[in-house]
Amino acid sequence: MESSGTGPRRVTIDDVARSAGVSRQTVSRALNDKEEIGVATKQRVLDAALALGYRPSRFARGLVRQDTISVGLVIPDLLNPFFTEVAAASLDAARGRGWHVVVCDTGDRVDEERGTLEAIASQVDAVVGYMSLAEEEIDRLTRGLPVVLIDREHRSERFSTIRIDGEQGVASAIRHLAESGHRRIGMLDHAGRSEPSNRHDWFAAAMDACGLDSDAVSRADQSVEGGEGALKDLLARHPDVTAVFTFNDIIAIGALRAARRLGRQVPQDLAVIGFDGLQLGSLVEPPLSTVALDTRELGALAVEQAARLLTRSGPLTRDELVVHGKLRLRESA
Repeated sequence: MESSGTGPRRVTIDDVARSAGVSRQTVSRALNDKEEIGVATKQRVLDAALALGYRPSRFARGLVRQDTISVGLVIPDLLNPFFTEVAAASLDAARGRGWHVVVCDTGDRVDEERGTLEAIASQVDAVVGYMSLAEEEIDRLTRGLPVVLIDREHRSERFSTIRIDGEQGVASAIRHLAESGHRRIGMLDHAGRSEPSNRHDWFAAAMDACGLDSDAVSRADQSVEGGEGALKDLLARHPDVTAVFTFNDIIAIGALRAARRLGRQVPQDLAVIGFDGLQLGSLVEPPLSTVALDTRELGALAVEQAARLLTRSGPLTRDELVVHGKLRLRESA
């Protein structure tokens, strides 16, 4: 199996000592502003630490024990039930280890994410969660800290990433719709990106495998209102659509509401399948069919990988850092 990679070796106090031409004790005294060393020596140590990007470990400073590790959990939108479920799962896994978790909601804004990482980097031992900044900037803001990214393609050996693989689940969903007699299937994709999502790519591939056109697509904000508006737009442009697959369950719930307001019965006139597997989906009427992700597995994997990176005890491999989506049929399709 491929290694997940732990990134570049963290700069240590010994590296600073070698660069400055002093002992470890002198580095410690300089960084802790002790008076036993000269001003010039202290400045030389501080310059070396800055040049190397040295961040004193909270372990090395004796501020924490292993059972009081602090982890920063970065979530883009706690109003979105999916992210709330992931946060709850991560908190539960961290509490099981006796860890302290700093939960940060970035509001899905790049400037807020940047400020969040700047604020917590010196307060935590690792960072876990959803980050949209360029990898170079995440690296700069979290230099030396273990970082576990959720739902992001693995590109840099500096980070560990937990990948969401819904390809087979989406293929099962489209195959189910096709076998149920649907020949015109549309998709409501995520509107917040400049290009189609990977879920759209899975949809298009599954449609092609069934010999169906995948051109009936509308884009939706990640909200109930967004799903409602997107379905109305889709049906206005493609009135022959009899089934829709949506980027997530929140958009799907909006589609259910729009269908009802348009006088279309679900699933008789319009079948709807979401993606995420929210508990909320079982409470709507009709209960929502979905490609479900195990949020508890997602949170547990993130915390487990952070623990392995912190203790350097053999990180999980890329093949292990995957959560698969599985079709969960209810009454909407």
